[in-house]
Amino acid sequence: MKYNMKLTPEEEGILNGSQGETMAKVMKSLVLYGDAFGAERFVPVKGKGHLVTSFGISVLSPVFSITQELIDAGLKVDETFTCDPRPIDYANVKCNLIEKLIFNKFLYGMQAPYEVQLKKLGLRSEKSFTCACYLDEVGNVPEKGDILSWAESSAVVYANSVLGARCNRNSGIIELFGSILGKVPEFDLLTDEGRKAKWIIEVKTDSIPEAQVLGSAIGMKVMEDVPFIKGLDKFIGTELNDAAKAYLKDMGAATASNGAVGLYHVENLTPEAVEFGTSIIRDDAKVYVIDDAELEKVKKGYPNIWKNPDAQPDRCFIGCPHLTFAQLGQWADRFEAELKKQGKSKVGLMTIMTAAPEVIDHFKKDNKAAYDKLISFGIKLTSICPLMYMNNPLCGKKPIITNSNKLRTYTTARYFTDAEITTIAVKGGF
Repeated sequence: MKYNMKLTPEEEGILNGSQGETMAKVMKSLVLYGDAFGAERFVPVKGKGHLVTSFGISVLSPVFSITQELIDAGLKVDETFTCDPRPIDYANVKCNLIEKLIFNKFLYGMQAPYEVQLKKLGLRSEKSFTCACYLDEVGNVPEKGDILSWAESSAVVYANSVLGARCNRNSGIIELFGSILGKVPEFDLLTDEGRKAKWIIEVKTDSIPEAQVLGSAIGMKVMEDVPFIKGLDKFIGTELNDAAKAYLKDMGAATASNGAVGLYHVENLTPEAVEFGTSIIRDDAKVYVIDDAELEKVKKGYPNIWKNPDAQPDRCFIGCPHLTFAQLGQWADRFEAELKKQGKSKVGLMTIMTAAPEVIDHFKKDNKAAYDKLISFGIKLTSICPLMYMNNPLCGKKPIITNSNKLRTYTTARYFTDAEITTIAVKGGF
């Protein structure tokens, strides 16, 4: 078979079996992937891997077969990798017996054996399950210019935009192959040309936009293109501090899920916007103006797809993608103020906040006062993926609210802003 990618003699050898039949399959898969997107060559991966396929769902039996073949061939990710969140946590996300039966028998019955496979492939640790692998506590923080092999959309857009690393929006397992080979095909967001902005986003709101709604508006307009965002720096500053990074984390996740954005630039703030300025914008770039009226129109356009549109909420999920250490503290303060305002001591609605295992450990140890507050308010902390929880058809039928535009997009959950959701959760309903 003839391939279009130009391979080195070593790469040709791997393709022809010099490192075994299984590695040849890995190489062939990546060559075909590169050919499909017009890549001319491979470039070396620098940085730890991240695997999007974290759940032992029975319909993914081909994944388990592939991972076992890799293990049997003695292949693994030498630099270790992190993984997306686990799907269930019965201690903190309560389920009834029928829901548990569906989770254990029909959905995630392969979770335990799959995690054994992941460890053999090079999983960093038993706590390395989070969509926010780039947080300091997790230890998978790429540097500017690093070439990555990731697939998780919210992590890819963060690494590209906030950290200045280079990664395409890969698919699950393909990103594992790239980490095992240590090379990925060079195209799109790995190239200088592919990182140029095709859109100019002019933010002209009166106050700081809700990150999740701004990201949603951008994503739905530009789809997979690269936007250059002007006017946002006056609200979040020109320094990539914890607050700015948390804002960009949530905004970026919405651009990636409501659209297919893999990279954005923020004027005077993100690495490449600072380094190259407006020269990173293409001459034929389109313009999209976002003001308060536009954001309100976008938000009002979100459908209510609950089975009973007039139902009261059953539970609330906060944190998709996973929350940062500082965000956990901010939510403790936010709920404390709202409880005082409503004259209550506990939230009226089952409220679940999600964060990486190592972030929760850090929070529990180094901000114990805030941690104790959240627990005393009746709020649960977990490290699951709420999207995976709602894959259960019984759970997906529940009237669930969230502050995540990603969770809203992929499930039946209804979106509310941070301020709205705090009021609803404390009150116990609408």
